Amino acid sequence: MADGPATEPYGREGLPLDQARALILEQLQPLAASESLALSHALGRTTAAAVIAPAAVPGFRASIMDGYAIAGAVAPEPGTRWRLVGVSAAGAPFGGVLQPGCAVRILTGAVVPAGSAWVLPQELVRAEQGSVGSDGWIELEVACGANPWIRGPEEEAAARQELVAAGCRLGVAELGRLASCGIQQLSVAVRPRIGLLISGDELLPPGSGRGPGQIWESNSALLTGLLERLGYGVAEWRVVADQPEALRQALQELAGCCDVVVSTGGVSAGDSDWLRSLVAQLGEVSFWKLFLKPGRPFAWGTLCRQGGAAVPFFGLPGNPVAAAITALQLLWPALQRLEGAEIQQLPRLKVRLESVLRRGAGRPELARAQLLVAADGALLARLGGSQASSRIGSLQGADLLLEIPAELGNLEAGTQLWAQLLRLSIF
Repeated sequence: MADGPATEPYGREGLPLDQARALILEQLQPLAASESLALSHALGRTTAAAVIAPAAVPGFRASIMDGYAIAGAVAPEPGTRWRLVGVSAAGAPFGGVLQPGCAVRILTGAVVPAGSAWVLPQELVRAEQGSVGSDGWIELEVACGANPWIRGPEEEAAARQELVAAGCRLGVAELGRLASCGIQQLSVAVRPRIGLLISGDELLPPGSGRGPGQIWESNSALLTGLLERLGYGVAEWRVVADQPEALRQALQELAGCCDVVVSTGGVSAGDSDWLRSLVAQLGEVSFWKLFLKPGRPFAWGTLCRQGGAAVPFFGLPGNPVAAAITALQLLWPALQRLEGAEIQQLPRLKVRLESVLRRGAGRPELARAQLLVAADGALLARLGGSQASSRIGSLQGADLLLEIPAELGNLEAGTQLWAQLLRLSIF
């Protein structure tokens, strides 16, 4: 393969984030494979096909309240009396047809008997001795209003209704609804196998003795944890020194067994930054610089697997915070595309700076901040400590990524900015 273009194809400052994301997504297609999975193991997975309700749910008219099912279909007047003829409980319905002037004791979720279209909440009714089962009487004491307190047989779903579309990420609510509709097995897309390559001569395993100029390697722990939080696992990973042949071998091995290869470090312009040129030799590099802080040294391209298949390559920055931020902004959407999922991004909201922010204009920035609520209900962003891309502590407790436009310099307290919310949904 060629070494790739000698000059940056998108200018000295690099490619803007939105353009980079669009370019990457345009070049990716979902993986074709799927697998059958039990519902109990499907949380966080993506449906490979639409899921259809096999029958109506609940499938019968059910009482919303504890009370009394009465004959007839109109709201009765206070003072009306009915003779009790039985009980309808959840799982044990009343078997007959209610005749005029008759009622049955009914519990929440129980079948509303034929001949009835109204349930009286027990709080509105005076019951006489013997009313628990039959042979008693009830009398309506208070006007019951217009609500019949009955849910229809198709309240949750109609038979053959689409419950979940193909490409849906299954959350807690989806699993609960599918279970309520009798679904036990479903087809889900396979997750892309991720190969992670950490490069650097200075890197040591945590817990080992540290010499001059050496640091403990943290990107593997940071990125593996981040990807797991997003629903993806790292299938293979390597920590390799900045030696061209060792890096070449690692790239080829990972491309051979994974659906996407992710590296950190080695894509800038330093004397020991070998990865960009190696990827260009083994495949193609589309761009290698982002107009973003943190995250300027970022490379996107493909590696050629034996047999000619192209494997997506993401060259993340070596600094941990920059690696995590660019993974969220660019790798995460790409993994969703490979999985065939509807692409989700972090939700955005407007916040105000709690205090003055000193910065120099030049590049758009994603600053880490905590979300606070002022006494008047206003949403505030608090920045604490250094925002250096090497300082992992700036990620601790971060609720927000503040979107600071390139042209803005120092910002006063109260300045309103857009921010990305870093909290995952529960349902």
